[in-house]
Amino acid sequence: MRRSRGESADSPASTGGDDSGLDGLGVTTVIEGEGEGEGEGEGEGEGEGEGESAATEAALKPDPAVSGWRRVLQGNRVLWVLAAVAIVSLIAGVGVSFLIVSPGQAAADAAAPEPGLITVPIESRELSNDVTIRGDAAFADAVEVKIETGSLGGPAVVTGRVPEVGATFEPTSVALEVTGRPVIVLPGDLPAYRTLSVGLSGPDVLQLKAALVSIGIDVGDPSSATFDSATASAVAALYDRVGYPTPDAPEGTAEAVRGARDGVRAAEDGVASARRALAQAQAGPSNAERIEQDNLVRAAERALAEAKAGKGQLSVADAEDQLRLAQARRDEALAPRDASDAQSSLDAAYAGLDAANEVLADASDSTLAFLPASEVLYLSALPRRVDEVKVERGTILQAAAMLVSGATLTINASAAESDAKLLEVGAVASFALPDGTEMAATISSVAPRKAEAGSGSGPRYDVVLAPTDPTPEQVEQLRGQNVRVSISIGSTDGAVLAVPLAALTAGPGGESRVEVAGDDDEKTRLVEVTTGLAAEGFVEITGDIREGELVVVGR
Repeated sequence: MRRSRGESADSPASTGGDDSGLDGLGVTTVIEGEGEGEGEGEGEGEGEGEGESAATEAALKPDPAVSGWRRVLQGNRVLWVLAAVAIVSLIAGVGVSFLIVSPGQAAADAAAPEPGLITVPIESRELSNDVTIRGDAAFADAVEVKIETGSLGGPAVVTGRVPEVGATFEPTSVALEVTGRPVIVLPGDLPAYRTLSVGLSGPDVLQLKAALVSIGIDVGDPSSATFDSATASAVAALYDRVGYPTPDAPEGTAEAVRGARDGVRAAEDGVASARRALAQAQAGPSNAERIEQDNLVRAAERALAEAKAGKGQLSVADAEDQLRLAQARRDEALAPRDASDAQSSLDAAYAGLDAANEVLADASDSTLAFLPASEVLYLSALPRRVDEVKVERGTILQAAAMLVSGATLTINASAAESDAKLLEVGAVASFALPDGTEMAATISSVAPRKAEAGSGSGPRYDVVLAPTDPTPEQVEQLRGQNVRVSISIGSTDGAVLAVPLAALTAGPGGESRVEVAGDDDEKTRLVEVTTGLAAEGFVEITGDIREGELVVVGR
C-alpha cells in the first residue's frame, strides 16, 4: 500500500491506532491538504515534491513529552468537559450572587416614602349586617314508638297496617294494627297507661278530651277530668272516623245488664207497695167504717135505754158496759193512724230502688264505648315521620315497634348570647344546600340553652329554623347536613354612600364627620355627615358629599 506523504511508521495510522486526537488538533486536515498538493504537483517535478514531504514530516514528527499529555487529554475528554462546565458555573453563580438583592435588603436600601394622605373613594354600595351561625339539619324529636299491650290478655301479634319508612302520622292515623285492632295516633305528651272507660278520671282523661276536641269531636265538658257518657260517645265517634268498630264489651256484660234490670223492676214493685201502705195509713178510716162504728155505739145506747125501762134482756149495768165498749172501739177506729212505719217501709223501698238503678247504670256503662291503652298512641308535635320500622306482619310486639321523628325538617343551631339578642322569631335567614342551591329559612324559636357543668364558655342560645317550602329531594339532600346560616339583622334599602369606619371622626359636639381630600391631596375639608347602618367594615353616610370623592382614612 502506498503511504501518503507526512505519514511515519510511528504514527497512529501506521499502527492501526485511533487518530481522533489528531483530528481534534486539526493535523489531519493539514495532512490531507498536503496529500492533495502532492497529487496535483506530481507532474511538475519529483524533486520539488520530495523536498516538501521531508519538510512536512520534520514538522509533524511528535515530541515525546507532548505525545504523553495528548494521550491523557484524548482518553478523558468527557471528564475534562464536565470539569470545565462546573468551573464556569461556579464562577457564574458567584458573579450573579453579587447582582441579586433580597426584598428585605431592597426595602432597607430604599428611600423612605414622602409623607402624605391615605385616602379611599366614597363608594355607592348596599350594606347588610348579618349574623352567621352553623346548624345541623334534622327531623326533630326522634322517639321510639312502644305500644302498651298489657291489656290485651294474649300475644300482641301485628296483623296489618305496617307503615313504610317515610310515612307521615297525622291525628287519627293508624300507626299499626295489632290483633286486628287499630293503634290510633292522637296528639299528646302523656303515654297511655290504662284503659279509659266511664267513671274514671285523671290527667289522661283530660288529655284524651283535648285530643278529641282538637280533631273536631264533641266531648261534652272538656274541662272535666271524668270519663262520662259524653266522652264515651266521643270515643265511639273516633272509632267511626278511623273505620273500626268500638271495642267489644267485656264478657258477661250483657247478663249483668239483664240481671240489673230485673233488680230494678223488683225494687220498683216494692216501692209501689210501700206507697200504697203509706197512703192507706195517712188516709184514716173509710166512711163505711165510720158509719159502722157509729151504728155500734147507737145500738149500745138503745140497749141501755131498754134496760133502764125494764124491757130489755140486759141489766142496766151490762148495757152500760156494752155502750162504753162500743164507744171505745169507735174512738180507736176513728182516731188518726200512725204512718211512721209505712213511711219507713217506703224509704227502704226507695233505697233499694236507687241501689238497683246504680247496679243497672254500672252494668250499662260497661256497654258504652271505651278506649283500651293498646289502641291509642299519643305523639307530641304532630305530624310525625316514620324513620325506621322494626316490625312486620306476624311479629309479636315485645319492644319498640318503630322510630318516628318530626315530619318537618328543622335546622338546629347555636348562637352566642350577643348574637342571639339580635335574632327574632320570624326573621328570615338563608343557607346553601350541598349542591350550592340557595334556600330561605325562618327562625322558629330562640331559647337559652341549659348551662353545662364545667363549661367555660359564655351563655349559649338554641336557635331553631324552618326551611321554606323544601321539595322532597331537597329535604333528603339537606337531612343530616351541617350548614352555614346567615341571618340579616339589618340592611340598607338599595345602594347608599358608604365609607370605611376609619374615615369617621368626631367633632367637638360629638357629631360625625369625614375629611374630604382635594385633587392635589394638600387641601382637605371636614364635612359633617349623618351615619346609618354599619356593616362589613363600612358605614352609611349622608351629607354634602358625593360618590367618588376621596376621604382621608390615615396619614
